[in-house]
Amino acid sequence: MNIPKKIYAGQTIKWRDDAFVGPLNESITSADWTLTYYLRFDHTHEAHTVAGSAYGTGWEFTISATDSAGFNAGNWYIYAEATKGSEKFPLGNARAEVFATYTYTGDAAAFDGRSQAEKDLDAVTAAIRAIIADKAAEYSIGNRTFKRVDLAELRMRESQLKAIVVRERKAAMIANGLGDPHSLYVRF
Repeated sequence: MNIPKKIYAGQTIKWRDDAFVGPLNESITSADWTLTYYLRFDHTHEAHTVAGSAYGTGWEFTISATDSAGFNAGNWYIYAEATKGSEKFPLGNARAEVFATYTYTGDAAAFDGRSQAEKDLDAVTAAIRAIIADKAAEYSIGNRTFKRVDLAELRMRESQLKAIVVRERKAAMIANGLGDPHSLYVRF
């Protein structure tokens, strides 16, 4: 499965898959088989199906920019299946992350590029500040209101979220070719 693992909504998405061998050593090629990808979003009833067109003995896939513009940002689950008449053979399943588009026309709408962990960390930090500064017995995180929660629990959650954010930023640096920020090299 060669579908990209990172997809930007509103962009054209293309990939190719080669022919493969089935469980009984039969050749599964585009001459006899149809390969279809099923994409499902994990929150709403959103889905997308894309069938491959023949490319050599394999398949080529395209999701138009118009189709991907409707993709919600978040985790999408992907399943690929080869079919020939009544025969069906699963190629596999995967997960892809869809990101909101950065492009806009006219006035730019508000955009929050932070990860969910970064948003949660900011909310927990604000709640801790509210408790300390105002001696608040009640505070809100998002659309939920909490009463008399132990400050130690909030500090523990803040510590967990800080660790998650550090891991996310480290992974992003490595993915962008900037290296591991925790590696130290010494030259003599």
